Amino acid sequence: MAHILIDCERMKYINTGLYTYCHELGSALLKKAVNDQLCFYLPRKLGKHFGPDESYLWQRSLHKFYLPHRQQFDVWHSTYQTSLYRTLNSRTRKLLTVHDLNFLHESKSKASRKKYLSLLQRNIHKADHIVTISEFVKKEVLQYTDTGGKPLDVIYNGSRVEEFSGFDDPVYRPGRPFLFALGVVLPKKNFHVLPCLLKNNDLELVIAGQVNEEYKSKILHEAAKHGVTGRVKILGGIPASQKYWYLKNCYAFMFPSLAEGFGLPAVEAMHFGKPVFLSTTTSLPEIGGDAAYYFDSFEPERMRQVFETGMQDYLKNHRAPAITDRARLFNWDHTADAYLSIYRQLAAR
Repeated sequence: MAHILIDCERMKYINTGLYTYCHELGSALLKKAVNDQLCFYLPRKLGKHFGPDESYLWQRSLHKFYLPHRQQFDVWHSTYQTSLYRTLNSRTRKLLTVHDLNFLHESKSKASRKKYLSLLQRNIHKADHIVTISEFVKKEVLQYTDTGGKPLDVIYNGSRVEEFSGFDDPVYRPGRPFLFALGVVLPKKNFHVLPCLLKNNDLELVIAGQVNEEYKSKILHEAAKHGVTGRVKILGGIPASQKYWYLKNCYAFMFPSLAEGFGLPAVEAMHFGKPVFLSTTTSLPEIGGDAAYYFDSFEPERMRQVFETGMQDYLKNHRAPAITDRARLFNWDHTADAYLSIYRQLAAR
């Protein structure tokens, strides 16, 4: 029996990708790890998130400097690549998951990029095994860090869209067909390029996710340039039931992100067979494959051309079943099986 600690400290930030990753992976592992002992490192405010009978170690800020615990863990899984939390027990094997090197693709200063890269390198140095969530991230890790020849595997994230079949009470109900975009409203998501798609049609654009007010202003400024301000709605963070409604009812899903380690919102939209329009950057072509459509330029006229051509193809060729099949490739049970295999390898060393 392997004794494994899963670091879920980042679940303190609800409605984020890392919260979803930890929740879904933890839940899937509990179904699979019948011969292993799991313990979850969690902020106390979340309580016994994974069930009353599971094992927990409560996160405290002082643990960044010293992490006392009586339990002997065979494996510590650090799920956040620049985490300051780590075990000091030299007998505990350490697995590090790297989600992205987005800081290299954002408008950060040279000093800031150097800082993040240094934190990542420190955790890679301390790790016994490394996992990335896409081939793109693996390529960047090998390019920008020194892995020291340590084992490095790609394990794709899963996707599970919680169903709310009777739910019909969206926080905002569009009055016409709408495009939907989902993600933290920050410059790296590139949402400000989307209002141009509303020109010469009767569509709306709905954007959901935690909002950076400065970037929200930029999106609305772009909407005003195209004369479509009244048809752009930025909702802020939304719960799962609302997300379900917008994904299920949207005309098409937009995700022109410039910095993405995986792109879970795109997979969630594909779950419903929706036409998904992505950027050609970072990991997104790897995830969307030939089931998605791609903006090869963010020049407004070219974006409208890609959108119109893509929608014609989607409707004419009945692409929804193939898109749903693509989404099924990303399954949390498969993800959990792959992680358990590595946990057991590490515990056996």
